[in-house]
Amino acid sequence: MATAPHPSEAGALAAVAPVHPARIEAARLHESVGDPVLTSMTLLNEIAGRFPDAVSFAAGRPYEGFYDTRALARYLGAFEEYLRGEAGLTDEEVTRAFFQYGRTKGIIHELIARHLANDEGLRTDPEDILVTTGCQEAMVLVLRALCQDRRDVVLASYPSYVGFLGAARLVGMPVRGVRESATGIDPEDLTAQIRRARAEGLRPRACYVVPDFANPGGATMTTADRRLLLEVAAQEDILLLEDNPYSMFRLDGSRPPTLKSLDRDRRVVYLGSFAKTAFAGARIGYVVADQPVEDGAGGSTRFVDELAKLKSMLTLNTSTVAQAVIGGFLLEHRCSMEKASVREAAVYRENLRHLLGGLTERFGDGGADGAAGRVSWNTPNGGMFAVLTVPFRADQAMLEYSASRFGVLWAPMDHFYAGTGGHRQLRLSYSVLSPDRISMGLDRLAALVRDRA
Repeated sequence: MATAPHPSEAGALAAVAPVHPARIEAARLHESVGDPVLTSMTLLNEIAGRFPDAVSFAAGRPYEGFYDTRALARYLGAFEEYLRGEAGLTDEEVTRAFFQYGRTKGIIHELIARHLANDEGLRTDPEDILVTTGCQEAMVLVLRALCQDRRDVVLASYPSYVGFLGAARLVGMPVRGVRESATGIDPEDLTAQIRRARAEGLRPRACYVVPDFANPGGATMTTADRRLLLEVAAQEDILLLEDNPYSMFRLDGSRPPTLKSLDRDRRVVYLGSFAKTAFAGARIGYVVADQPVEDGAGGSTRFVDELAKLKSMLTLNTSTVAQAVIGGFLLEHRCSMEKASVREAAVYRENLRHLLGGLTERFGDGGADGAAGRVSWNTPNGGMFAVLTVPFRADQAMLEYSASRFGVLWAPMDHFYAGTGGHRQLRLSYSVLSPDRISMGLDRLAALVRDRA
């Protein structure tokens, strides 16, 4: 029988034995790992970390001035009272709700349904709501469910939110771009792109759209265009994936109806989040998916239940503690996120006015005529972003130069076109900056433009 080596022998053997550390070849990883779309957010964070004194227009973070850590305990307490009172749970059930694995579809679905009724006029069965770990998980789940193979494609207005483009890359679902104007996605071009994809033997399944103050372009659809988009979806038999993080932050006028509230044919899968209206740290999002799924044998389920199956194998359930905090936040504001975000909306309005006025002061009327060789910009009516067009290539290398030489950060727009456009554009986020910092950042940006011009 073999015997173990003496400790001194083992040490000697370890000292002389060759070491063969594991190596993983990049070429043998999933194609999404090396995709520039997936690395864009990491690169922006890395540059921001190396230049901490730079004024950053890069990150689309919500305003931080009203955060109070003491409020977290208050929200938890409010949700506990709700469970004991209105929900009628026993002490043991309340304890389990906070500390154990939770229901896959979530524990604040009833409160989210109230919020949608109060703020969007949307009557939703709470059982059609799946609470997710951020809206990003909701996107991955929906796309994973819709993508049977590489013939299935999703459409999106270009430029498009880089997080959605990344989610599509993760599940291996190709994205087909659709033209976007100042009034949002072009329904006529959407129809053309759907038919072109089908002519190529592909199966268009859905179109991703942000109707209000789209990230990054800031476009907002008219109510008439929203109805037309629903008509196109019905005519071409596709779903609409409506993402609605910014509609509460309007500069002026009333909020138009969501696509989902206009939807009579269950064409819309509604993606929601509390990252901008409450706080991002909770990582609570949700999806409303009330579409019937037929099994071919006369039976059917709801799309939300199919998504819940996928979630049970991905994150099992969304953090019950995080849900409880957001649940308490909702209860404290009577389930109205519009009322809850009044102060933040006022900050964004002031910052947007200050940004647009500052651009005019430094670059003249370029925003009005957009003449060749001049700086121009869009004029969104809300949200968190504006887009600047400049007379030079605004890529990752230029961002590095801007940060190191001029102390100002921004987001290259080619990230939002998956590298296919926006090469002379940059996105400016004004949500976390004070008016003074916006002015300082615009001074530095103007210096960069003079240097490059």
